[in-house]
Amino acid sequence: MTSLTIKRSQPLTGQVRVPGDKSISHRAVLFGALAAGDSRVRGFLRGGDCLATLECMRRVGIEIEEVSADELIIHGKGLHGWQEPYLPLDCVTSGTTMRLLAGLVAGAGIFAVLSGGPQLSRRPMGRVAEPLRKMGATVLGRDGGKLPPLAIQGGSLRGIDYRLPVASAQVKSAVLLAGLFTHDLTVVIEPGPLRDHTERLLRAMGAPVRTMGAKVTSEAPTVPLQPLDLRVPADMSSAAFLLTAGVLTPESRLTLESVAINPTRCGLLDILRRMGADLRISEEAEVCGEPIGHITALASPLQGVTVAGEVVVRAIDEMPILAVAATQATGATLVRNAEELRVKETDRIAAVVAELRKLGAQIEARADGFLIEGPTRLHGAVVDSHGDHRLAMALCVAGLVADGETTVMDTECIADSFPGFERLLVKLGAVIDE
Repeated sequence: MTSLTIKRSQPLTGQVRVPGDKSISHRAVLFGALAAGDSRVRGFLRGGDCLATLECMRRVGIEIEEVSADELIIHGKGLHGWQEPYLPLDCVTSGTTMRLLAGLVAGAGIFAVLSGGPQLSRRPMGRVAEPLRKMGATVLGRDGGKLPPLAIQGGSLRGIDYRLPVASAQVKSAVLLAGLFTHDLTVVIEPGPLRDHTERLLRAMGAPVRTMGAKVTSEAPTVPLQPLDLRVPADMSSAAFLLTAGVLTPESRLTLESVAINPTRCGLLDILRRMGADLRISEEAEVCGEPIGHITALASPLQGVTVAGEVVVRAIDEMPILAVAATQATGATLVRNAEELRVKETDRIAAVVAELRKLGAQIEARADGFLIEGPTRLHGAVVDSHGDHRLAMALCVAGLVADGETTVMDTECIADSFPGFERLLVKLGAVIDE
């Protein structure tokens, strides 16, 4: 088991680029496999979750060349060129891989078993199995199809009108992807603003995917999908940890290059700005329908706020690092409507509360979130990531503002989404020992 020991930090300064966006990297590989021709993807995130997607695509017969550490050429076979795999599609720890693949396997008309490790096998899959069954696919799994592994027999799907019962971009994506294989219209109605990387990327490929307010539709394309030529922007969810470190560490000023600033992913930026953070965006551009820009974070005093409603959906992956920021804010920070945290890689509400208390935080768990009183002078301690990459990084940032030394146990999981995290922090001025 690996660990990192972090000392209270001097100012963090410099300009760096974090790894490619995890959500877009997954989709670039999956959708490139559906194109008629070769897609070139640069800036691919070589994290554990995205590598699982890569290997699953190879098992359905897609040839993928690894030109360099972060550049791929995906030899797409169109919508109907996938082979039936003779081995299970091992999604390892990636819920995105399993849920999006479920929609594609259902549409492609093949039989496949989607499996994963113990962590993934506890995550809810009934939410994706239900709409796929309504479309005509056979989906079996543990506990009546609610838990992995999933066995899916696809083919002959019909379009449906489906109102999402939970705010899940992964379930929305699975249904929209299955809709590409039907001969009528598939309609998904969102309960609130969700990540829209699937829609943006598919539209860039020429797919008939349309958005009208809370309604998103897909149907079978009349022409082959165009290959991608994509430079994956830097990941906002990874950037969140360094940006928050810059805000919390006195006299810091750091800039992150070419970060994806899709509005559906900028919930944490909006929350931190409400709290008083000085965050500046420059060099704005667009890549395959995705807005990008440089983000500069300056050390700033923070005030506690209440976080609830649609912004929680847009910041759900950043809640562990928001909790760290709240420990340094003046007054109370209350997070509500975040019950989805209970079914992430771990129960993130329980785990965040338990570990931040070890550092001296005044934090209380709620059924759907947490309450934090600040500011608190944190003290170094030995804390545990629980095998959760986002909690591991949040605890490292907490160590930067804690007195003494903080040791974070079980940190190899950071490579799931942010390989090189500790090296970038050191480059910016942090003191970290492995």
